[in-house]
Amino acid sequence: MAIVSSSTSQISPANERLYHQSALIGDWKGNWVGNGNQPVGFKVVNIRGARAQVEYTHNGHTERGFAEVQGTLITFGGVTVGTKDGKNMVMLFSFGGAGKQTANLEKQAPPASDSRLMGSWGGYSSDNGKSASFKVLAVNGKEAQVSVTTDGVTRQGTGYVYKNVIMFGQAQIATDDGQNGKIIYQVGTKSFVVPVTKYPPADSSSSVDRTA
Repeated sequence: MAIVSSSTSQISPANERLYHQSALIGDWKGNWVGNGNQPVGFKVVNIRGARAQVEYTHNGHTERGFAEVQGTLITFGGVTVGTKDGKNMVMLFSFGGAGKQTANLEKQAPPASDSRLMGSWGGYSSDNGKSASFKVLAVNGKEAQVSVTTDGVTRQGTGYVYKNVIMFGQAQIATDDGQNGKIIYQVGTKSFVVPVTKYPPADSSSSVDRTA
């Protein structure tokens, strides 16, 4: 499970409601204002309480580490970033008393469509009385770490990714919009189709708010 823990986030429901901190998570790229319009990048891997795991790319090299989270802002060394709409980020770099520099960044789209498959899926078919669940733990190119439960039996292993479909053994999951999909699995010569939906992340505000 270590492959998952590096990217999971623990944002408190109160902070998410107040600051929408999940909007900060992602890969951001842009350019410094002035300074030859040099490119700069900032990646927020996850947020856990008052700490964020980040990557700061400038002048051709990347610094990785943990940053401080305060409301809508993340501070990493002399760099502070923030976003109001989850699409555009403002970066401020303070270098001692010598001055300040700003950059405008845009959130980058996920690298591949198969990222829509990430997460836990489950559902029930009234047509055949079957229920199934499919957990996509990690996607790495054409391979995915998955856990599939059909007919009460759970299997784990590596599946094959093709566009918006993951195939694993006698089962496969497909989604068009990243929220709704279907699991097709085979038992002997019979195939069963189960419509599924993606569950909200267990540690996100959407699943905690109901009890908050």
